[in-house]
Amino acid sequence: MSEGPNTPLLDQVRTVADLRRLPESQLDRLAGELRSFLLASVGRSGGHLAAGLGAVELTVALHYLFDTPHDRLVWDVGHQAYPHKALTGRRDRLDTIRSRGGLAPFPKRDESEFDTFGVGHSSTSISAALGMAIAARRRGRRRRVVAVIGDGGLTAGLAFEALNHAGCLNEDLLVVLNDNDMSISRNVGALSRRFAQVLSGKLYATVREGSKKVLARMPSVRELARRTEEHIKGLIVPGTLFEEFGFNYIGPIDGHDLGALLAAIRNIKELPGPQFLHVITTKGKGYAPAEQDPVKYHGVTPFDPERGLSPSQPGAPTYSKVFGDWLCDLAGRDERLVAITPAMREGSGMVEFARRFPDRYFDVGIAEQHSVTLAAGMACEGLKPVVAIYSTFLQRAYDQAIHDVANQGLAVLFAIDRAGLVGADGPTHNGSYDFSYLRCLPGMVVMAPADENECRRMLQTGFLLERPAAVRYPRGAGPGVAVDREAAALVLGKGELRRRGREIAILAFGAAVAAAERAGGELDATVANMRFVKPLDEELILELAARHRWLITVEENVVQGGAGSAVNEVLTAHGCAGAFCHGLPDRLIPHGSRDDMLRDAGLTAEGLLRFIRERLRGAGGASAARAR
Repeated sequence: MSEGPNTPLLDQVRTVADLRRLPESQLDRLAGELRSFLLASVGRSGGHLAAGLGAVELTVALHYLFDTPHDRLVWDVGHQAYPHKALTGRRDRLDTIRSRGGLAPFPKRDESEFDTFGVGHSSTSISAALGMAIAARRRGRRRRVVAVIGDGGLTAGLAFEALNHAGCLNEDLLVVLNDNDMSISRNVGALSRRFAQVLSGKLYATVREGSKKVLARMPSVRELARRTEEHIKGLIVPGTLFEEFGFNYIGPIDGHDLGALLAAIRNIKELPGPQFLHVITTKGKGYAPAEQDPVKYHGVTPFDPERGLSPSQPGAPTYSKVFGDWLCDLAGRDERLVAITPAMREGSGMVEFARRFPDRYFDVGIAEQHSVTLAAGMACEGLKPVVAIYSTFLQRAYDQAIHDVANQGLAVLFAIDRAGLVGADGPTHNGSYDFSYLRCLPGMVVMAPADENECRRMLQTGFLLERPAAVRYPRGAGPGVAVDREAAALVLGKGELRRRGREIAILAFGAAVAAAERAGGELDATVANMRFVKPLDEELILELAARHRWLITVEENVVQGGAGSAVNEVLTAHGCAGAFCHGLPDRLIPHGSRDDMLRDAGLTAEGLLRFIRERLRGAGGASAARAR
């Protein structure tokens, strides 16, 4: 390279090929520069910070030793992947991450050939990597496949299902556990580092395999040797579990010691079959505030790294805050209430509840399926469980919602946060489908609040029911309606008129009510806040159909099978002409701010006006009048 000795190494590394040309002695310096770059870049753009800071050395080592992208590198929980993006030709655009038209917040296959598998939800990496390893063998292609799982991803059942399958197939697969705050083991020292080097070395592998052959004809001795080996390893490393899955366990090693990483990975590359490398890292490494509070610095808004994050300014209460307040208030009055979350305590507004009611708070980790069936078991025994879960994550527990809750008619309340469009995290985290997949469940009550006070009333309504119920609400703050902490529950299945107008009636669900009211004022239209997706207010729907020429439904959910479809089912059953249904279009909405995404989907007041005018023009004016 022609650059001078004072040129930053990171400026010389435009591709992974440049990285591999560096002498190993310079990699520590490169890692330091990459960490400083990430801190400055995320400081400007906002985004996921702490996990990436902790994965710098691991990312450098993997790209240095493996022939990516020919060798497949599969990331789990894409929060870790910012260093990966920076080293694979996207450093100049990293400060556009999560913004409209910028880099995707997580690995995305159509963004780079180095992003071998799209992620967003956790715990998918081992399954995907195993599939790639099988495909490579069947197609006769020599390549290594590496899955990097961490940031809590190994708590999900999917990861263990994949480990169980991989261990019996004997594919050439490396699973790297980036253990940054799962408390699987203590911090490592010299003894465990040396033990990792021994376990990954050729001598150990040769002796181990050779002894298996020698002892194969002496079963009792072989079993004694196996048990002795496991006992010795179990005294030093927590690897027995992974060995039982059929993996050769290596570790734990210090994930910030590049020399140790490189030595272990070099050895592992030469070992056949499933390998498991356990790496201990510090989330937020290299930035003291993030090391001290990795949760706070997990995802950040733009900030000055010199000053740290500014204290949050009080503003309108978010829906999550409304939920958290209701949860605490009701827990103080009803001993039956218990609350469950799959690793979403802060995001779901449960910090205060966890502090005040620790024996009634259950964080199950990234285990959405378990969270729902756990709630079902509690409900069977007379407790009143509330499952606080993001809409996109409830998708992962859909069978449990059907089989374990709905089929048994159990009184489980789902408090569904992040419904609709969520903003910078993009399509993987949008809550686009819950109206559709919940309203078809027998006995399920589905509610969507138009404002903060209505959210509290719906939570109270759902809790008092002796059947499954869901309240789904969007990310962030609502329109700013004051919350009455003594407000009564709602009448089941009854909506309300927000505005009376002529000819056009807009039937709005949840967060779409605000846009509907603005559009209704422009059109002199009737506006109904439907409140309930199930059971629907059929009386109100038929009354509006009888009094108006056109009905429009609007919702922040996909149109197919959504609330508008439910309205049309009612209209069709009573011989009425159908409504025009407006909602999320049949495509993925790219990441950006929530406002950007709403404009893209046409779910602002302006977008709704445009939709209505286009539909009415297409209906032919007077010829579209309803025969009633």
